[in-house]
Amino acid sequence: MIEDVSPYKCHIFVCTNARQGERKSCADGKSKELAIALKKRIKEQSWSNEVRVSRSSCMGLCEKGPNVVLYPQRILFSNVKHDDTEKIYSKICEIIETFD
Repeated sequence: MIEDVSPYKCHIFVCTNARQGERKSCADGKSKELAIALKKRIKEQSWSNEVRVSRSSCMGLCEKGPNVVLYPQRILFSNVKHDDTEKIYSKICEIIETFD
């Protein structure tokens, strides 16, 4: 095992957990599409080497979902709608600026 520092200034995790209607889940709020939109926005900004967008399984917070977490900043966005991507993007801009 090799321990190292993450190459990313911010790692965005979007919960895309689906419970097939058994209980509320983040996928019910179209979180997969949300992850795609965030990834597109990061790519347009040419931040792919600094910011990573990943889909995650359950974060244990589906009742508040869809959920998006920014690491290592420990920022949680809950009940995220597609229209919220610009607000999340603005927060990422603030994070990137602190590294410059």
